[in-house]
Amino acid sequence: MSAEQRLAKLGLELPPAPKPGGLYKPVVVVGNVAYVSGHAPWRNDGTVIVGCVGDDMTLEQGQQAARQTGLAILSTLRFTLGTLDRVTRVVKLLGFVRSTNAFQQQPAVLNGCSQLFADVFGPDQGIGARSAIGTNVLPNGIAVEVEGIFEIM
Repeated sequence: MSAEQRLAKLGLELPPAPKPGGLYKPVVVVGNVAYVSGHAPWRNDGTVIVGCVGDDMTLEQGQQAARQTGLAILSTLRFTLGTLDRVTRVVKLLGFVRSTNAFQQQPAVLNGCSQLFADVFGPDQGIGARSAIGTNVLPNGIAVEVEGIFEIM
């Protein structure tokens, strides 16, 4: 089953591809690799999920924010590549979680994004290397930011 077929089967709706919020490109393709800039948890209505995990957000809410960030990344990839079926594998994700000093489950938060990619691209191609970092501040108060590297054809 292709990524586009899995996305449809899961009944997932992608938010509009976000526009850059600064002087950068959302995706840079070099050869067969797509480098995706950091994305926020954009909702379909154009708003973002804000908050601080361990303060005004639970672990589960953080995971949902990470999942929503993954949906925004998928939207950008589809917009840039024409179809998600060009993605052959997730190579690497780097995620930042806005969290309190006491919160230490940043990798669990990022599982929201990683599980989405495993569901869309398959358990082998959808899971890559990953790092999760906690931080006290992210742009505009967003809860999660994720960037990624994807192999494409």
